[in-house]
Amino acid sequence: MALRYLSNHLYLVEKGAASIRDTGKISQITGFATTLPKYIVLKLIWLQVSFFYAPLFLISSAGTLFNQFFHQILNQIKMSNLTELIHSIPVDPQTGAIAVPIYQTSTFVQEAPGVNKGYDYARSNNPTREAAEHIIAKLEKGAVAAAFSSGLAAIDAVIKLLKSGDEIIAVDDIYGGAFRLFHKVYEKFGIKVTYVDTTDTNAVLKAITPATRLIWLETPTNPTLKISDIAAISEIAKAHHCLLCVDNTFASPVSQQPITLGADLVVHSATKYLGGHSDLIAGVVIAKTQQLGEEIKFYQNATGAILSPFDSFLLIRGIETLPLRIRQHNANAQIVAGYLSKHPAVDQVFYPGLTSHPGHELAKRQSKGFGGIISFTLKDDSIEAATTFVTSTKYFKLAESLGGIKSLVSHPASMTHKSIPAEKRIAAGVKDSLIRLSVGLEESDDLLADLEQAFVARKAAKEQRSKEYCIESLN
Repeated sequence: MALRYLSNHLYLVEKGAASIRDTGKISQITGFATTLPKYIVLKLIWLQVSFFYAPLFLISSAGTLFNQFFHQILNQIKMSNLTELIHSIPVDPQTGAIAVPIYQTSTFVQEAPGVNKGYDYARSNNPTREAAEHIIAKLEKGAVAAAFSSGLAAIDAVIKLLKSGDEIIAVDDIYGGAFRLFHKVYEKFGIKVTYVDTTDTNAVLKAITPATRLIWLETPTNPTLKISDIAAISEIAKAHHCLLCVDNTFASPVSQQPITLGADLVVHSATKYLGGHSDLIAGVVIAKTQQLGEEIKFYQNATGAILSPFDSFLLIRGIETLPLRIRQHNANAQIVAGYLSKHPAVDQVFYPGLTSHPGHELAKRQSKGFGGIISFTLKDDSIEAATTFVTSTKYFKLAESLGGIKSLVSHPASMTHKSIPAEKRIAAGVKDSLIRLSVGLEESDDLLADLEQAFVARKAAKEQRSKEYCIESLN
C-alpha cells in the first residue's frame, strides 16, 4: 500500500518535471508557481517526497525506486543552450584535462599498415579540429561540421558540390569576397550566378531554372542587413530540388539556426563571432545530413584547406564564451542603432532591431537576437564624408572584419565591397557614404561619445573645406 502511495506521488513528480521541461515552472508539486532554477526546484521536490516518505525509504526497494526515478527525471530535463554548449566541450579521457589539448602533430603512429587509433595524417583529421567541429555541429543543430582555413575556403567547398552548367541564385547584397569567388573563379568554369533580392521570395522563385542547384543566402546580409525568410526559401529549394546554403556569420548560431528552418548547409566565417577575439582566420561548413557532410569532408581533405590545430584551439576557446558575448554585442548595438536613428547627420540606419527596419518582424520570428552589426548612410552621401568619419573615431578602430570584442568601423565601398563594380554595389544599397559598425563589448556610453565626436570632426572638416573653397574662388 505504501509503495502504491509513493508511486502515485512520483507520478505527480513526473508531471511537475514535464512542466519544468516545457515552461521552467512548477506548481503541481510545491503548490506555488516559481521560476527558480530547475535543479533547485527538483531539490525542493526531493525534500518534500523525502519528508513524507522517510520511513518508507527504510525499505531498500522503495528507496531504490525513488532514487532511480529522481535521476531519470533529472536526465529528461533539457539543459539550457549555454549549459549544453559548455558541457559539449569534451574532457580529455586520458589525462582529464578540462581544456581541449592542442594536438600539434602532422602525423600519427600506426600499429600496423592501415591500423591506427582513428587518426593517420593531420590533413585528414586531427583531434583538436575534430573537437571544434563537433561543438559547432551541435550549436547549429547539424549532422556534420567541417572546419577550414578561412571563411572563403568554406564557401569554396560548398561550390565544389556543383558542376559545370549548374546555376546559383545568390543574394544581391552579397559579401564582396563571395562575389569575387563566384564571378572571377567559378563563372569561368561554367557555373552561372544570378543575383536577386532574396527578401522577395517571389523574385527567388522567378529566378529558378531547370539548371538551378543552389540558393545562396546571407541573412542578415553584409552590409545592409537585409533579412530573408529562410523557411519560405527552403520550401522553394525543396520543391525545385536545390540545395539551400545560408551564410550565418552575422547572426551566429546563438541567435539563428538556419538548419532548423530548412537550410541544407550553413557556412560561417569563424574569424568573426565564433572566434570572437580577432586572432584567427577560420571558416566552417555545417551540413544537415551525414551524406552531405561527408561530401564536404571529402573536399576539405582533397583540397587541404584545413584549420590548424592551434587555430582550432583558439576557435574552441572563443566558442566557450559565445552566448555571453553575443548578448552584450546585441545589447550595445541596439543602443547605438537608436542613437544613430535620431542623429541629424544620418540619412538611414540599417539594423533589424529597429522597428523601422523592413525585416524587423521577420527577424523577430526566425532569430533570437538582432546582432552586433549596424550600417548607416550620411546625408552627405560622398566617399569623402564617409572617409572623414571613419578616420575620426577612437574606440571604433578602422579595420576589416567584425565580430571581435573591440568595436570596428569600416567603409564597405572602399574596403570589403571594393571588388564589386560601383553600379552593382550602389544598386544593392551599398552607397558611397555607407559606414559599417561592428559593435564590440565596450561600455555603450563610451561608444556613443566616440561616434558623437566623429560626427563633430566630420562637420568641422566639411566647414573647413567650404572656407578653403570660398578663398580659392575669390582668388
